[in-house]
Amino acid sequence: AEIVGSDYRRSVGIIYQLAFSVGLLVLTALAYTLPHWRWLQLTVSLPNAFFLLCYWCLPESPRWLIAQKQNDKAMEVIKHIAKGNKRQLPLSFQNLSSEDEDGEKPKPSFLDLVRTTQIRKYTFILMYSWFTSSVLYQGLIMHMGIASENMYLDFLYSALVEFPAAFILMLTLDRIGRCYPWAAANVVAGSACLVTALVPDTLYWLKMTAACLGRMGITMCYEILCIVNPELYPTFLRNLGVLVCSSMCDFGGIITPFLVYRVAELWHELPLVIFAVIGLIDGGLVLLLPEMKGKTLPETIEEAENLHR
Repeated sequence: AEIVGSDYRRSVGIIYQLAFSVGLLVLTALAYTLPHWRWLQLTVSLPNAFFLLCYWCLPESPRWLIAQKQNDKAMEVIKHIAKGNKRQLPLSFQNLSSEDEDGEKPKPSFLDLVRTTQIRKYTFILMYSWFTSSVLYQGLIMHMGIASENMYLDFLYSALVEFPAAFILMLTLDRIGRCYPWAAANVVAGSACLVTALVPDTLYWLKMTAACLGRMGITMCYEILCIVNPELYPTFLRNLGVLVCSSMCDFGGIITPFLVYRVAELWHELPLVIFAVIGLIDGGLVLLLPEMKGKTLPETIEEAENLHR
């Protein structure tokens, strides 16, 4: 979000997440080929070591460097980007100098996430949205695994619906905006969970179709959330804001197995009803966030507080 301009945030945010969807297809093939879970775990875990190379391959965000009064380093990155794109630097960038580095560097703190009215609202809504997306996304996968007639095929079908989800977002986010598609996707996901719970097991394909529709809806929520979360925080606070809010995704991942396997002992479809409720609530909450379509990223607390204007 920080390195690309507002015209490309949607495309970059969605395209890089398509790699996750491709990974799910690869995982299906690996799980079918390597039925022993230890070999499967090693196969999907060891390639993560290559991410260590990102330290040398990816440049630091120029926007963050400027916010930290490191203008010389920011100019090095900007010139490298301009050279790679075969573009001339705008005059505003050419005027950056080390003389502008004087002054206090803003230091992010956890209190900054709740100190002011609007940012506090962003933080709590985003935390709930991360929690909801995690619970519904993983919960649908686990519940489909329990009810599945063919675990591999059902997982494959549910992974394939992520591609039309990305396509829909590519068409809508820069035309309609972020908030309305986000709210609609939550409503679709929540409603699909409720339909899945109410459809009898004898209508298996209808039940699976509703579950896949819910998976598509919550995938859209995930992808929009990954775009919107960094857009709402000022530059010096952006990393911390995304870190704190997305930590609720991990918390959701922890409690989801208990919802799916323990709560289901009361009624097999009760977890889906819970998923529906929290998804529909999130659909209403995200409408309270400011629309960021076409807006530049905020640099200061004051700019973030005035995003609704």
